[in-house]
Amino acid sequence: MVYGQNEKGERFLCTAVSIDKDTSCPVQSLPFQSSSVQEEELRNTVMQLREIILQQKETIVNQLGTIKELTSKLSRCESDSETFRKINKDTMDDVPKDPNDTIDVLGKTMQGLKDRLENLEQQQMRANISGVSFPNELRNLLQRRLEDLENQLLKKVNELEDEKSQLYNETVAHRQRTDNTLNSLMNRISELEKGGAGFKSPENFKISLPLRTNYLFGQVKKSLPEMYAFTVCMWLKSGSSPGIGTPFSYGVPGQANEIVLIEWGHNPIELLINDKVVQLPLSLSDGRWHHVCITWTTRDGLWEAYQDGQRLGSGDNLAPWHPIKPGGVLILGQEQDVVGGRFDATQAFVGELSHFNIWDRVLRSTDIIAMSNCSSYMPGNVVAWTDSNIEVFGGASKLPLELCEDRLFDN
Repeated sequence: MVYGQNEKGERFLCTAVSIDKDTSCPVQSLPFQSSSVQEEELRNTVMQLREIILQQKETIVNQLGTIKELTSKLSRCESDSETFRKINKDTMDDVPKDPNDTIDVLGKTMQGLKDRLENLEQQQMRANISGVSFPNELRNLLQRRLEDLENQLLKKVNELEDEKSQLYNETVAHRQRTDNTLNSLMNRISELEKGGAGFKSPENFKISLPLRTNYLFGQVKKSLPEMYAFTVCMWLKSGSSPGIGTPFSYGVPGQANEIVLIEWGHNPIELLINDKVVQLPLSLSDGRWHHVCITWTTRDGLWEAYQDGQRLGSGDNLAPWHPIKPGGVLILGQEQDVVGGRFDATQAFVGELSHFNIWDRVLRSTDIIAMSNCSSYMPGNVVAWTDSNIEVFGGASKLPLELCEDRLFDN
């Protein structure tokens, strides 16, 4: 069987027949469309395919733009998360850190995004090569997948934003609590250093040295002049053992032990003048208030020691003819190895001290007795016990004191 077509566009069909058959019967021609109609249909089909391919390309470009935007958002979120983690680490250790599982989820989501993007690009390349458009089902599937991925990433972005906001709020709150605590401590330290604002009178206070350390002490702001005699009186309360430590020490350049009162270890109380030593028959470690006065004069080095108005000891030849040097540092509660410092905790005074006064003369015994029984009060003419004259350091504190009432309560 043979097909053919003549110049007029008619189609004919040739069929093999046997010799004995009649060949005079004509063969009817089959209808056939003209070539111009067929070309127009093919052209329309090609245009439709081209339009579909262009639409698919535009859709893919839009999807790629969306993916890049989401990738950029994710990168910024990861960068912000890392920044907040560094801030958290460098400032407040106890502020909660970003959860690790959130970062892992974001990493997996990012990897999924990359995989889907690669698949999408590969399918687009195959479509471009073959010249065939994506089926509607495949296009819809990709669209749904991308929309689902976008929703997942937006959810993670919102979660990270919430976590960053929570971390920031907690950091601010923690910093505020820390600042409030520091301000309270600074105010308390200022009150302790200034002290006395609420004292009934400038002399009605005590300094408290509760621990045996090398950093709690008081200091008299003014120094001593050159003196050829002195009287030192004070009220002491200490239950420390062994030894009450050093109630006061006065050091000058070249001589840290110019005047020192100390009870160290199991030794008796000692008075040092120009590093010369005499033992005093005093007993002050029973935890009660005691009034103590010591007098000295350069003439023959005469000295006397009083406790609660009674003269318990006297002697001579204590640094005779040695004038007390001026320009030194007067410390309460510590013994000076160098002028103004290098304290030894084992020699520190533990307890309370008040009404520390110095005169540049030897007081009469009647004056000492009157002060010890609270019948009179005499401020020192060289060092007077007033709030403005005394500073405290290292945690030592100034506290109000009604001395005679407290002493009666102790007794």
